[in-house]
Amino acid sequence: MMRPLRRELMFQLVETARLLRTYVDQRARQHGTTRAQWGVLSRLRRAEGLNQAALAEQMDLQPISLTRLVDRLEQQKLVERREDAADRRVRLLHLTPEGRELVEGLDTVRGEIAGEVLAGVDDAAIVMALETLGTIRDRTRPQRDERAQAARAAGRAA
Repeated sequence: MMRPLRRELMFQLVETARLLRTYVDQRARQHGTTRAQWGVLSRLRRAEGLNQAALAEQMDLQPISLTRLVDRLEQQKLVERREDAADRRVRLLHLTPEGRELVEGLDTVRGEIAGEVLAGVDDAAIVMALETLGTIRDRTRPQRDERAQAARAAGRAA
């Protein structure tokens, strides 16, 4: 049986994540984008030239969901698809100069959000929170990876 304190922590984690996603969505909209699009732009800046399948897996998104996001970003001239010299069937994702400019501007917004939501929280508490969240993430990642592998295997068998 889960102890009440642990149940409360799980509730607070889920609720805080929901509220933070909503808050970041609102701030992203003020800059003409969405939290999801911001996430794609940020990932591409760190690892330009990914193909859509690799990016979808990194972001834990269904490939069709990522395709729609990339379609919108491409229409906005923030991302471009380029042919892969090694495999003409594959398209690699790259930021356009406009996309790079937007994501770099959003770094300031990320800093503002962190300053607002963590105001008054000391560094020791942040370090402890990071360690705790890292443990939780590590314990949930294998389950997510196993589900993804099972889904891929089921798709190949169909």
